[in-house]
Amino acid sequence: MQPLTEEVPGFPGDLQFPEDPRLARMRLGLLMVLPLLLLLLTPLCGARRAPRYDPTWESLDSRPLPAWFDQAKFGIFIHWGVFSVPSFGSEWFWWYWQKEKRPKFVDFMNNNYPPGFKYEDFGMLFTAKYFNANQWVDILQASGAKYMVLTSKHHEGFTLWGSEHSWNWNAVDEGPKRDIVKELEVAVRNRSDLHFGLYYSLFEWFHPLFLEDNSSSFQKQRFPISKTLPELYELVNKYQPEVLWSDGDGDAPDHYWNSTGFLAWLYNESPVRDTVVTNDRWGAGSICKHGGYYTCSDRYNPGHLLPHKWENCMTIDKLSWGYRREAEIGDYFTIEELVKQLVETVACGGNLLMNIGPTVDGIIPVIFEERLRQMGTWLKVNGEAIYGTHSWRSQNDTVTPDVWYTSKPEKKLVYAIFLKWPISGKLFLDQPIGSLGETEVELLGHGRPLTWTSSKPNGIIVELPRLSVHQMPCKWGWTLALSNVI
Repeated sequence: MQPLTEEVPGFPGDLQFPEDPRLARMRLGLLMVLPLLLLLLTPLCGARRAPRYDPTWESLDSRPLPAWFDQAKFGIFIHWGVFSVPSFGSEWFWWYWQKEKRPKFVDFMNNNYPPGFKYEDFGMLFTAKYFNANQWVDILQASGAKYMVLTSKHHEGFTLWGSEHSWNWNAVDEGPKRDIVKELEVAVRNRSDLHFGLYYSLFEWFHPLFLEDNSSSFQKQRFPISKTLPELYELVNKYQPEVLWSDGDGDAPDHYWNSTGFLAWLYNESPVRDTVVTNDRWGAGSICKHGGYYTCSDRYNPGHLLPHKWENCMTIDKLSWGYRREAEIGDYFTIEELVKQLVETVACGGNLLMNIGPTVDGIIPVIFEERLRQMGTWLKVNGEAIYGTHSWRSQNDTVTPDVWYTSKPEKKLVYAIFLKWPISGKLFLDQPIGSLGETEVELLGHGRPLTWTSSKPNGIIVELPRLSVHQMPCKWGWTLALSNVI
């Protein structure tokens, strides 16, 4: 018998066994068994495998929401599209004009555009001439927001990226001839700490395939198979959004959209599977019931604590999500009203998604920019009471109006955010119970401890500092940090 001198697969070519055949066989046997032993031991020694989710609501709803979303608290919504060209009435302009034939919209077209002008003709007028993604992101960052959501496609069907499934009705082929989604994604990730998010409308008002499916009571699925689902996969793979904000089910059930199948892929296989958050608008009947966080309705603000994470999506223009040229100053929420919305929402466990509407040429109107920068100024002082906080045992004070509470239990802190400075200079808080020698009270932005006394039978009375208008740490609302209260 010749001695074994063959090369061992996977090892350097100059490695040979000794001349003793028995020793060589033993070592060869060990080399053959070793990979199997390593394979068996790897699951015990390696990292825990991520759970996989089945395409059922029971399984998908069990997925924990990525922690960053609850910690963020505040985001900016951006409604921009072809509807920004007429910029009149509402982002639902096409529907109100062509489908419902509302006189206000019909008259607007008759008075401003030639006979035979079609909505599709607005596409080439959507120029985005002055759109500067870096400038947008700098404004968003200044607002104090921690995430943003752009309408990648609204119900009109026009996509703000060069969709392979929206031929000649997208921002690369028509109008700007630019990939708006990509430009904003790059700017967000290069210039800010914002999480990048995209809104996507499942249905389209006048797409012939959707209308055909609708006429079959959604027994046919030509539209989601050829349009919706391919675009969703394209958006996620190409731009990797960390928020996927679905909308517009067109009264079709979730099985028509294959929502559970798509979400199972999103949570199990997609490039954002560990960080992405989704909402609850995945088919008729799913809202406020299934999905990630709940939105329940536009401008949803229940005013009390909910057991499930939720978001208040609202818009600075009280009457429209898209930009309106005819808007008047009274149509916009004041900064005082917006701060109140944020405080109420966070105290009740929600996030605030505040919407702006850029102009057709890509400018964020000055009034929106002012509101964003004002919110950022307020958050620089009071952000400690917003970001990363939890709801407290009481969301608002039961005696003193316009006082809302948040907390950081790990730091033994409760925050009392009050929206009206008492004329007396003394603020009565009915809910906290203080302990002499342990409880401390501080006004955020002021920096010195404040005097407080216990009140009978409950609560504390805080002596606020006597400050001039110019000495105030901020406007539009103030925060007391209460340590070691119950």
